[in-house]
Amino acid sequence: MAESFAFAIAEGVLGKLGSALIQEVGLAWGVKTELEELKDTLSTIHALLLDAEEKQATNRQISDWLGKLKLVLYDAEDVLDEFDYEALRQQVVASGSSITSKVV
Repeated sequence: MAESFAFAIAEGVLGKLGSALIQEVGLAWGVKTELEELKDTLSTIHALLLDAEEKQATNRQISDWLGKLKLVLYDAEDVLDEFDYEALRQQVVASGSSITSKVV
């Protein structure tokens, strides 16, 4: 069960990394390279999860690894959620500035 859950989380994080909003914030904050490296690493993990799912039943180390990976994926997802929040906040602030200038 944990492996399927980790697989789903990895897919979600990969999807977020591909969003235009995350790419825009990454460029603005100067972390675009790091985001691309994270995306590459997660793609590899995503592929390995398929194999780990089959082997988990017979190998406790893999089961332990999957549990730890799930926690790391949650952290990555939290960071990307913060990126989304900040990008949206900046858009609201920018649109608020343009609305204020039109009113004045």
